[in-house]
Amino acid sequence: MNALDHKVEHDISLVRKEFDEKFERKEAEVDLKLKALHVRSDAFEKFMDGFGSKSLLSKEEFSEFFEEFKKTRKGDNTEVKVDDIRNYAREDVLKEIEKHAADGLGMVDYALVSGGARVVKHSEPYGGKNGGSASWLMQRNRVSAEAERMIRPSFGEPGQCFAIKGGSGFVEIKLRTAIVPEAVTLEHIAKSVAYDRSSAPKHCRVSGWLQTFPEIATEKIFLLTEFTYDLEKSNAQTYKVKSAASNLVDVIRLDFTSNHGSASHTCIYRLRVHGHEPSPVPALEIQS
Repeated sequence: MNALDHKVEHDISLVRKEFDEKFERKEAEVDLKLKALHVRSDAFEKFMDGFGSKSLLSKEEFSEFFEEFKKTRKGDNTEVKVDDIRNYAREDVLKEIEKHAADGLGMVDYALVSGGARVVKHSEPYGGKNGGSASWLMQRNRVSAEAERMIRPSFGEPGQCFAIKGGSGFVEIKLRTAIVPEAVTLEHIAKSVAYDRSSAPKHCRVSGWLQTFPEIATEKIFLLTEFTYDLEKSNAQTYKVKSAASNLVDVIRLDFTSNHGSASHTCIYRLRVHGHEPSPVPALEIQS
C-alpha cells in the first residue's frame, strides 16, 4: 500500500507540474493578447476623443467633404442619397480607426528592429551594465543591449525605453534599407500613464547619410530636421524632413541638446523614420 501511495503521489505530482506549465504558457499568451488589445483600444479611444472634441461641420467643411465624396462616384450622375453620404462617411471613419490601430500612425517605419534596422552607435547609457563611465570609455563602440528598445513597438509602459546619461546625447540607427526620408517620429510615454516626463528629449536635430556604397563620398551628412519635442502635444510627434533633403540615406542620427528637466538621464521611448524606397537604379548609374 505504501508503494502504491508513493506511485499515486508521484503521478499526481507529474500531472500537476504539467498542468502548471501549460497554465503558465496559456497565461503568457493571454497576457500578450490583452496587451495588444489594450493598444488597439487606446488607439480607438484617442481617435474617438479627437473626433468627439470636434464641433459640427461648418458649411465650408461640409462642402469640402461633399466634393471628396463626389470624386468617388467617377462620373455617376444618378441622384445622391443621404445613405450614400452616410456610408462614405462611415468608411472614412473606419479607415482612420484602422490607421491608428496599425502602429498608431499608419506610416511605414524604416527604423523598426523587426524590419531589419539596428542601433549602431550611441552616447553613454544611463544606469546600464557597463560598469560606469570608465568602463564605457574603454568600450565606447559597444552598443547597449537595451538600445534596441527605442526601435521596437512597446505597450506604453513606463520605463520601457533607452535611457542615455545626462541631458544631451545621440543615437545612430542603420535603417533596413536606403530610403528618401520624408519624416521622423519621436515618441515618449503618454502623460496619462507617466510618473514623470522630465526625461523626455527637448531640442533635437536629425541628420542622415548613405553608408551602403563606401566608394561614394558617404561622409556627406544631410540635415533632415530640427525640432522641439512638446510635452503638451501628442506623445508621438511627427516632424517632416526639410524639402531640400531629398537624398538617399540608410543611417540616421538623432542628437538632443537638452531635455525637459532631468539632470541625470534622457529617455528615448521610440524613434521612427518614414519615407519611400527609390526605384531600382543600376549600380553603375549610382556610382556616376
